[in-house]
Amino acid sequence: MAGRVHHSAVHVRDMDSSLRFYRDGIGLEVLMDHVFEGDWPGLFDAPSSSLRSVFLGDPAHADAGVVELVTFDGPAPVTADSSVAGSSEAGAGFFLLSFYVDVDEVLTRLGALGFGPARRIEQPAPTGPVSMACVYDPDGIRIELVGVPAR
Repeated sequence: MAGRVHHSAVHVRDMDSSLRFYRDGIGLEVLMDHVFEGDWPGLFDAPSSSLRSVFLGDPAHADAGVVELVTFDGPAPVTADSSVAGSSEAGAGFFLLSFYVDVDEVLTRLGALGFGPARRIEQPAPTGPVSMACVYDPDGIRIELVGVPAR
């Protein structure tokens, strides 16, 4: 069997703020919200054995991918230097999460929720220009918004 991505997980500092961004801003739906007890310290070097997992996605398109927001009981996650978050410097490692969306609609919702600013371009493509934008989630993760090109 070939490998395939099941989901991508983001360890967040503030679940409520992250839900506002991904659910209320991006427009993903909550597929699951559950607290799991397990040996997370042994598996992930986590600060506790209690993990809250919120799966977000599109229930009408199960193959479109899932973003998992994760919090643990205990100390806040260690994060990169906050002066780097949101910078234009692209280093090695995790780069971004990308979503097909109505870019105008999502940027309007994110702005109303206090998230932004966004960088925006119109990218030439074989089927015509594609609207794209880059924003950052509450933990400084780069988020790419890609408009679905006209057919």
